[in-house]
Amino acid sequence: MSDVLTELAAILEQRKKSSSSDSYVASLHEKGLNKILEKIGEEATETILAAKDFGEQRGKDSKAVINETADLWFHTMVMLSHLDLTPQQVLDELKERFNISGLAEKASRQN
Repeated sequence: MSDVLTELAAILEQRKKSSSSDSYVASLHEKGLNKILEKIGEEATETILAAKDFGEQRGKDSKAVINETADLWFHTMVMLSHLDLTPQQVLDELKERFNISGLAEKASRQN
C-alpha cells in the first residue's frame, strides 16, 4: 500500500478513538454510518461536478477536481475504518482484477 494510504489509515484508526469534540473523524464515527455515507455521497457529487466543469472548460485549473477527489477518498477511508475494513483490502481486490477484462469481471459479479 502507498505510504500515504498507510499513514492515513493509521491516523484514521487513532482518531476513531478520539473525542468527537477534538476530531472531525471521531465526530463522524459518533454520528454513525449513515452520516459517513451521506458525506461520501456529497463528496461524490462534488467530484462529479468539478470533473464536468473541468472537462467542459479544458483551460481551467484542475485543482477543484483534485481537491474533491481527495475529499471523496478521505471519506471513503473513514467508511472503511468505521466498518473495520482496510484500504489494503480494496487494493488487494483491485490487484486481483489485473489481467481480467473489465467486462468479464463485471459479468462475474452478476452471477
